[in-house]
Amino acid sequence: MEIFLQVINFILISLVIQLMIATVLIIFGTGKLPDTPESGLVFDELYLDYSTLSELKTFPARDGEALGYRHYPAESNKVLILVHGSGWHSQYFLPLAEYISVEGLAQVYTPDLRGHGPAPKKRGDVDYINQLEDDLADFIAFIRKDNPDATLIVGGHSSGGGLVIRFAGSQYGQQADAYVLLSPYLKYNAPTMRPNSGGWAYAYTGRIAGLSILNTMGIHWFDHLTAIEFNMPEDARDGSETLAYSHRLNTGYAPRNYKKDLKAIMQPFLLLAGTADEAFVADQFESLVSEYTSVQVELMPDLSHMGVVVSPDVQPLLEDWLGGL
Repeated sequence: MEIFLQVINFILISLVIQLMIATVLIIFGTGKLPDTPESGLVFDELYLDYSTLSELKTFPARDGEALGYRHYPAESNKVLILVHGSGWHSQYFLPLAEYISVEGLAQVYTPDLRGHGPAPKKRGDVDYINQLEDDLADFIAFIRKDNPDATLIVGGHSSGGGLVIRFAGSQYGQQADAYVLLSPYLKYNAPTMRPNSGGWAYAYTGRIAGLSILNTMGIHWFDHLTAIEFNMPEDARDGSETLAYSHRLNTGYAPRNYKKDLKAIMQPFLLLAGTADEAFVADQFESLVSEYTSVQVELMPDLSHMGVVVSPDVQPLLEDWLGGL
């Protein structure tokens, strides 16, 4: 009995210490954007003519929330979903989606993820960590109603690529027939990362560590707290941007474990990146990702992090790949 009580006391003391450490980290482990921030990302490339932008429609998620998406139709038996990166929404996919649609390569769907877009219910937040991947599964089910026999490709850019990797490693991963990633986020400490994503993201690393400790203990009471801020230039803002994420959105927007998640990808897989990427080290993608799965990696000279989406140079590569599916 005495040994049993000693073990119980040790466990209780350990839990109290962990809670104290987590509390300190959550309260004091916050970050702050510099007073005169200079984003490392080139946003000028996103100042496009959006006059032909597809209408924003909605689909019902499993919780009844109406989530936004855009549809670029085509006479094709292929469907391509493109998931946007952090801070903005699906609008910037316009030139790529329009090209793929007009050329008849695939129908393209571009969702505005929960917590993003012109008027989300809770900007920068979700209800629980896995909600974004659940939403993506619901979106696929919605699309499948009208396209039951289509070849379905799931793609994503930057953090959207991270979400797609998370999705691929989840219970839903086999719902996709192929994957395409555009300069994807893998992990804060992956060899592909530049510090602070090249000056774009400022993570509250202490708070994230503290909340992660609580999460491992099954405590999610404080997951709504801000975990990261984004450095978007003033002249790139129009009121539809999302400049900060809660811990639960930030966690659910990235791979659980990019190595395990990548291993789950057995489908055709294309990864595109530009050699002038400001956020990620492009020449590290092939050696890293190919260690865990079969992948076709294409590096495009002089393309930036945003250029890998909006540049016409990307279009022929995607055309060839989609044609081979």
